[in-house]
Amino acid sequence: MALVPDLAGEIWLEEVAEVTGKASHLCDIFPKHAGKSLPEKISVVTGKPSPSSQLDHFDRLPDSLLLLVFNKIGDVKALGRCCVVSKRFHALIPQVDNVVVKVDCVISNEETGISGKGKGVFSSFLKFFVCSFSKPLQVLQHLLGPRKTGLTEVSHHSPNEVLKNFNEIQSLRIVLPGGELGIEEGVLLKWKADFGTTLESCVILGASSVTNQEKTTVSFEEDGFVSENNPGAIEDGANFPDPFYTNGGLKLRVVWTISSLIAASARHYLLQQIISDHPTLENLVLTDSDGQGVLSMNKEQLHELRVKPLSPCASSSRTQVPALNMKLWYAPYMELPGGMVLKGATLVAIRPSEQPIRKVPDGWVSLAFEEPFRTAASLLVKRRTYCLEMNSF
Repeated sequence: MALVPDLAGEIWLEEVAEVTGKASHLCDIFPKHAGKSLPEKISVVTGKPSPSSQLDHFDRLPDSLLLLVFNKIGDVKALGRCCVVSKRFHALIPQVDNVVVKVDCVISNEETGISGKGKGVFSSFLKFFVCSFSKPLQVLQHLLGPRKTGLTEVSHHSPNEVLKNFNEIQSLRIVLPGGELGIEEGVLLKWKADFGTTLESCVILGASSVTNQEKTTVSFEEDGFVSENNPGAIEDGANFPDPFYTNGGLKLRVVWTISSLIAASARHYLLQQIISDHPTLENLVLTDSDGQGVLSMNKEQLHELRVKPLSPCASSSRTQVPALNMKLWYAPYMELPGGMVLKGATLVAIRPSEQPIRKVPDGWVSLAFEEPFRTAASLLVKRRTYCLEMNSF
């Protein structure tokens, strides 16, 4: 045993080794406890068991420290488990300011009996539900919200329902179970969009084929699609080389672009009620487990949406996409560090027509993705640039 004094003038008994004669040594120090088992904590002043040894020392932690721990946890399921630990935790959970909601599945209108104008792949995102959240999350909703129904009656929770019981959310991350865009195996399609009331910027990275090989160099291979005589030049879309039209390459990339913009605008439309319900929100990210698309909004963009309502699309439940200016970069073949090979690599940078994209530096484009795709974007923006326009839809 070893004696370890603390700041309260008391001694904790800490086992350090099995040493013969240790017990008699302690009894010499505390004769009142001779022949008896020593208490966990003993007062230095009186040599008697401390009354505080009967206390739960976790209760001595301040609320601010517990909230710091809860904010590090973030995940709603884990917070649900914490919520049922004690009344104190139950009172603190609504004050958490960093929350992560992982949506386990998406239920379409047809499955839930909800009617809507939107049809096709994106109509399923008119309303999405957390379907397979375990009982702790159901407890969180049940305990924090109005007790109108029994716990056994709670089966599905939308993020709106769960989040409305948090009072101080500043950072929110919602993770969908997968990307909306059904793409073939081996095809790359990633996008990142920033929104205020409407689309402010979007970057799309695609490749017709992604493979891996044991190489660590970075190189390009020309096939007549893109001329590198003047890699820094900017050209209009009408000047795309002929093979890019005849083999359907440009059409495919237009489909990628429109599909990504529709997916982004559908996600944005879903967030309006959450943003309205949480005036303290300063950072919002809506992504998916596949890493296909990321929608983000900062403090200024969130404020803009609150004071200026969004413009919904007349034909479906999504935000209307404004008229756009686009820059496109293309490389038929690209090897990245680590052995990843992209064929038909395409990068598209998009801004509203009211923001002249030709005058905007391209640095924000290459920073849109994580590695190794950040390297791909950085290399693509050094190639020939093609400028396109797209009408509002």
